[in-house]
Amino acid sequence: MPRKTKLDDSKSKRRLSPRTPRVKPKVDFTIDAIDFKNVALLRQYVTENGRILPRKYTGLPAAYQRRLSTAIKRARQMLLMK
Repeated sequence: MPRKTKLDDSKSKRRLSPRTPRVKPKVDFTIDAIDFKNVALLRQYVTENGRILPRKYTGLPAAYQRRLSTAIKRARQMLLMK
């Protein structure tokens, strides 16, 4: 039995409208504000179970997310956070 050489029409259609870019959230603090002593800011990026929210949900730039995670871990060691 010969193979099908013609693609199905529904699969070969391309998206006609261009993708809309993802909206970047406004970061209302500087990278210097991310500190282990700033517990009020750090609690916004931690779940009730104590897990650090990923970049996908926080929308922070990579450098901010790295500083945020280290600040949260330091605050946990100092027993400022759970």
